[in-house]
Amino acid sequence: MTTSISLARFQAVLGVLLCLATSGIAQPASDDFVPVTDAMLRDPDPGDWLMAHRTYDFHGFSPLDQIDRDNVGELRLVWMRAMDEGPQQFRPLVYDGVMYIANPGSDHLQAIDATTGDLVWDYRWAAPADLREYSQLGNRTRSLAIYGRNILHLTADSHIIAVDARTGELAWESEMSDHQSGMSHSSGAMVIDGQVMSGRACSPRPDSGRCFIASNDASTGAEAWRFYTAAGADDPGGQTWGGVPASRRGHVSPWGLPGSYDPDLGLVYWGIAVPSPYTRIMRHGAWDIGDSTPCELYSNSTVALSVETGALDWYYQHLPCDDWDQDFVQERTLVDLVVNPDPEAVRWINPKIAGSPQERKVVVTMGEPGGLFVNDRETGEFLWAAPLPYTSTERFVIRDIDPATGQVFINMDLVAREVGEQHIICGHNVKGWWSWSYSAQTGLLYIPFNRSCLNQTANDRTVTGTGPRFTQPEPGLEEDGDLTELRAIDLSTGREAWRFSQRAPNAGSTLATGGNIVFHGDLNRRFRAFDAETGEILWQTILGSQITGYPVSYIADGRQYVTVPVGGASIFRMDQYAPELEAPIGSNMLVTFALPK
Repeated sequence: MTTSISLARFQAVLGVLLCLATSGIAQPASDDFVPVTDAMLRDPDPGDWLMAHRTYDFHGFSPLDQIDRDNVGELRLVWMRAMDEGPQQFRPLVYDGVMYIANPGSDHLQAIDATTGDLVWDYRWAAPADLREYSQLGNRTRSLAIYGRNILHLTADSHIIAVDARTGELAWESEMSDHQSGMSHSSGAMVIDGQVMSGRACSPRPDSGRCFIASNDASTGAEAWRFYTAAGADDPGGQTWGGVPASRRGHVSPWGLPGSYDPDLGLVYWGIAVPSPYTRIMRHGAWDIGDSTPCELYSNSTVALSVETGALDWYYQHLPCDDWDQDFVQERTLVDLVVNPDPEAVRWINPKIAGSPQERKVVVTMGEPGGLFVNDRETGEFLWAAPLPYTSTERFVIRDIDPATGQVFINMDLVAREVGEQHIICGHNVKGWWSWSYSAQTGLLYIPFNRSCLNQTANDRTVTGTGPRFTQPEPGLEEDGDLTELRAIDLSTGREAWRFSQRAPNAGSTLATGGNIVFHGDLNRRFRAFDAETGEILWQTILGSQITGYPVSYIADGRQYVTVPVGGASIFRMDQYAPELEAPIGSNMLVTFALPK
């Protein structure tokens, strides 16, 4: 059972006690809050969940093992708590027995007793009356940050606010941009070395301006630097936009998740989204603008930025000249391992590593269309990629990758050359905001897939340059095929270790734990625990609504809990995919489980 206090927290507590002892000032009995430090974020207590994926490497892994594969079948519901209505895509924070949440659809923050679900405090940020007129993307929050004595939150009207974690009182606020420009927030903040790192959710409107990543002082909100995610006309990479004016290089948002961080390299790794309008004939007035990287930087790229200055260290573009809104904004997971890709499992392998296992520091990501990429995180060098979950590239957006250089070539057969042209692209929302997890114990990456595709028609009368545009089941799976897959992939070799398949689509995340368990929920309300090594279902239960939030595990009063947010609205219409599995939406709620006392 893992219940020990971390060295970082012990040192922080000891420092507070020594300070009080030497000052001679008595600390009020009610104020025993230990401020969260940089050391605690780098080495979090096993019982806490202090950032989006718990650790800077974005493993989404809890080391707790009180709940294991031998006793997980005894899990019991211990508390539930209703949340506000709206899109449910949230992951709670937990620190020292208190859970912190941002309610769906609003800037409504709450602190909750993590053992009972009882309210500790409640705070609401006052949104401007015209918010929804301009900021259509800022109706969800995926995570919060904690630092010092404050909870850091990115608001829908493009502010950063700091709320006292003990009282719920506003400590400070800082405006990032004018919400009337269409810039908003949908991801969460990340605190690194005393700086609040944040990315925007920027409107596809052509006049919204260039999107950016920013660093602000965690004590005052003062801006330290910003990095524009669409290269300007005079910036390195600016020529890759052709004749598109800098003012119209819009969208290109880091909207998905905050960046992962390597303290040894001093780099933060961020995923950037697509240009707008989505179709190239609307962006450029022509279809023959290119078919390979680099194109329209830094769209659909990983950017590695200096934490200290925001300077670009390297980039890698996963999908150039996007014509389909296929975002690559998901997590960048950092792993140190022996890279030894199996050519029977991996389609594109850099010849420098083929047949010669190498110890590497890698960054791993996957975009909305699918496609698993492994790059060296020190240099950005391409190591290997696979078109997961596909084996054929006939309908896949990527036609080929030069394994020696990592240059990506898109499938031009799927590009609209004129208005009214229709294409079916596979996949789409294969891997969306819902996250994977990685276990160093097993060496496996647990990826929730959807077998879904995009049906899109080019349209010159819409802001996005498309319409109609909708997600549909992969051809051949419409009637009775499996639409969800949970795959365990060996990151060293690229081989599949196990797979779980079913009919109900997915918008739920995985959580791997030290008890050799993987938790995952689906849109059919099923929440399951899998054996992390074999994929065997060890436990499952049926909840009250679709599972679209991120699960977490934590310790409070010596007991391990698992909490999953449910409800919200899904991007998938269950009546279209599987009418017999249609589940209610809304009914947003936190649902928490533990072993019997």
